[in-house]
Amino acid sequence: MYTDFYKLNRNPFEITPDPYFLYSTKKHKEALAALYYGVRQHKGFVVLTGEVGTGKTLLIRCLLQLCRGTDIASAYVFNSRLSTLEFLQYAATDFGLSASGKHKGEILHDLNRYLLGRHQKKLTTMMVVDEAHHLSTEVLEEIRLLTNLETAEEKLLQIVLVGQSELSDKLDSHELRQLKQRITLRAYLEPLDLENTKGYIQCRLQLAGASSEAKNLFPEETVERIHHYSRGIPRLINTISDNAMITAFARQLTSVPPSIIDEVADELRLNVGRVVRSVSVFEARKGAVQALSVGQSLLQLRHQY
Repeated sequence: MYTDFYKLNRNPFEITPDPYFLYSTKKHKEALAALYYGVRQHKGFVVLTGEVGTGKTLLIRCLLQLCRGTDIASAYVFNSRLSTLEFLQYAATDFGLSASGKHKGEILHDLNRYLLGRHQKKLTTMMVVDEAHHLSTEVLEEIRLLTNLETAEEKLLQIVLVGQSELSDKLDSHELRQLKQRITLRAYLEPLDLENTKGYIQCRLQLAGASSEAKNLFPEETVERIHHYSRGIPRLINTISDNAMITAFARQLTSVPPSIIDEVADELRLNVGRVVRSVSVFEARKGAVQALSVGQSLLQLRHQY
C-alpha cells in the first residue's frame, strides 16, 4: 500500500516470523547459539522462554533454517492443544513416520527404531515444541519420557521447548521436577531497550529496500514514542510502525511525526487512560488511503490517454 510511495521493495513491518528480518541483539545471538549448541552437542532438553511478541517463534524458524541441509532431522510441533496420543502422532508424522490409527505403544516403538537407526548413522534428531506453556502436565511428562530413548552414551532425541514465561513457572511445579532436572540449557528473550528499538526499526527498513535516508522516516522522538507504547516488544513495534506508515502515506508525509504514533496507540488501545475516540481512527485512516489510491489510479489512467 505504501511501499511505492516510500520506495520500498516490501512491507518492512509484517508480523509474520520471517527469518529474513531477524534483528540480532546480543540476547538473540546468545539464545540462538545456546539452542544450536544444545542440539548439536546432544544435550537432551533445551528451553527458550520470553514474553508474548518478543520473537521466540522467529528465533525457532532461524534455528530450523540453520539445521536445514545438515545431518539434523527435525519435527516442529506448533499446536500445543493436543492429548498425549495426538502429540505423539503429530510428532511421528512430522518425522515422516506412519502414525495414523496406531496406539501409543506402536508409535513409541516406531520412534525408538527411527531414532536408533539415525543414531547408528551418526545423525542428529530434534523435536521443537512451540507454545509449550499450553501443554498439559501429562503431555510434558510424556515428552520427558521420550528422553529415555537413549544409548549408554547420549540422548537419541534432542528436545527444544519454547513458550511464554508461564512455561518456566510450570516447569518449577512439583509434578514436573524430574523434567526440570533434565533441562541442560535455558535461554530467555527480553523486550528491546530504546537503542535496540531504534536499530530494529532501521534494520527492517533497510532490509525492505529503504535508502540510506530511511533514518529520516522515523525521527528520534517518533522512535521514543514507539518504544514507549510498545514497551520494546517487537510484535507491537511492527504493528505500531505499520499503522503509522499507512497514516503518513495517507497524508503524503515523508516522515512520521510523534503525533501519529499517539493516534495509532490510541486506536490500538495501547494508551490506557486516554479518552477513546468515537470515530475509529483506523477506519478514517483506511478511508483516506483508499481515496488516495483511487485518485492516484485515475491520474495514472488519465496519463495513459
